[in-house]
Amino acid sequence: MNNYKIIILVAIIFTCGFAAGIFYTKNDQPQSIKLAKTASQSAKSPVKKNAPDLSDISSKVLIGYVQDYRDPNAIDYTNLTHIIFSFAHPERDGSLSFNGNTAMNNLRKMVKNAHNQDTKAILAVGGWFHIKGGESYEYFKVAMADPTSRDKLVNELAGIAERENLDGIDIDFEHPRSKKDAEHLSAFIHNLSKRLHANEKELSVAVHAKIHSVTGTETGFVLYEPSMFQRVDYVNIMAYDGQWDGGYNASNLSPFPFTENIVNYWATLFDSLNLSKNKLVLGVPFYAQPEDPAIKQVSYEAIIKRNPEYASRDNINLNGTTYYYNGESTMQKKTNLALNNGFGGMMIWEVGLDASGPNSLTGAIAEVLMNTETVPIKYYSVKNSFKE
Repeated sequence: MNNYKIIILVAIIFTCGFAAGIFYTKNDQPQSIKLAKTASQSAKSPVKKNAPDLSDISSKVLIGYVQDYRDPNAIDYTNLTHIIFSFAHPERDGSLSFNGNTAMNNLRKMVKNAHNQDTKAILAVGGWFHIKGGESYEYFKVAMADPTSRDKLVNELAGIAERENLDGIDIDFEHPRSKKDAEHLSAFIHNLSKRLHANEKELSVAVHAKIHSVTGTETGFVLYEPSMFQRVDYVNIMAYDGQWDGGYNASNLSPFPFTENIVNYWATLFDSLNLSKNKLVLGVPFYAQPEDPAIKQVSYEAIIKRNPEYASRDNINLNGTTYYYNGESTMQKKTNLALNNGFGGMMIWEVGLDASGPNSLTGAIAEVLMNTETVPIKYYSVKNSFKE
């Protein structure tokens, strides 16, 4: 009799356990699986999906340079992944100079505003002109050529990145004009990369387009040591100012065929170096070049203020002078060109020249970058985008 009781008890326990297992399977989904909300919870629009964790991955970038005299409170950070403050000026001994207290105050305000908008704040070093006069080239060249001043400049930049809560540094050496220049720049980039990446800061470098706007061939007067591209997170290609090639011609500022040649050159180069093309960022101009070189450039903002319909064009006549620029359609066409060739995003010179509202070129570019149905967006880790 006792044996029967034991058998019956075991059967009951087994049956209850099986039923409980079925109930658990149906009702206790793993925590990582989140069910979509029903239509009744969102009557007006679909539920917005959570964005990827940007601490680990990053989408295509939209990088905007801004000059040091701009009011940081007047900048629209909304669509920018990075904003680059331009410029700190290198001295021959490896120290840094700023354009007075105003520039430093603007840098600090920009960093605060950018971070409030989840935009990374970067400091650019170099540029074309030096605040003491003449080209920045000679100052930068001397600072990088000597190991002592080179190390000092690395320390200065790593230090200011920490003190001012920057997300990184951008190097704008315009331009290495000899093999020695290229070697010194590469050594400088190598040392700075180690310092910045150790503190989870980014490093980018601005580069010449390397393509002649008239002939479409590679220019030989600017030289780069390819190994330096392994050590940076982004390569910002200045795909504009072609008007100076082969005699002044404003229409060669940055036409689409010129950009096609530039994109093809850099994509091919990075493929040959076995480097990720996600590092490549295509630069575009937000200004118009006058047919007469004696006349100043005008901003895209000034063009739109004259007539919003000019947003759909690439050249206009103002006061008897023809100006050439990139309108909304060309900007979006260039953005698709970059994405379709595996580039990591777009770069703007400079955001202070943009129009506000519906004719913003930044907005036009961002629209394409965010259109993942047309152009698939590949996510990758910035932290792992360089090699040592």
